[in-house]
Amino acid sequence: MKKLFWVILLIVFIAACNRKTIQKGTEEKSMNTSQDIILYEQITAIDAKKIMDEQKDYVILDVRTQSEYDASHIENAMLLPLDDIDEEATDILPDKDQLLLVYCRSGVRSKEAALQLAELGYTNIKEFGGIIDWPYDVVR
Repeated sequence: MKKLFWVILLIVFIAACNRKTIQKGTEEKSMNTSQDIILYEQITAIDAKKIMDEQKDYVILDVRTQSEYDASHIENAMLLPLDDIDEEATDILPDKDQLLLVYCRSGVRSKEAALQLAELGYTNIKEFGGIIDWPYDVVR
């Protein structure tokens, strides 16, 4: 009985040591993940509007569908639907260092678009969510 107790205690001890090793590995992985290259910057609609008011060299990119764009869009926005980015971005946006301000309806497609643009080599991407959160005037 005493021998069984020590065997069980040894098993519990070994299991506890393994658990700490796994946790340490996860922390290291998290630390490595935080050092990844930032592909695009997420900003607020207010920050995007400030850029639009203060700078001249930028492109506002609407990544929704044609019908959504026709219903309403931010003034001077260029339509490049998410589904067309891989095929059309380099023709429509030849300067890969151009400041791109990317939005969609709610922020989901704009995040995906920003990632796709970064994968295509664009270096100055700011994603500001969706038009539903845009507190300023739109073209109707």
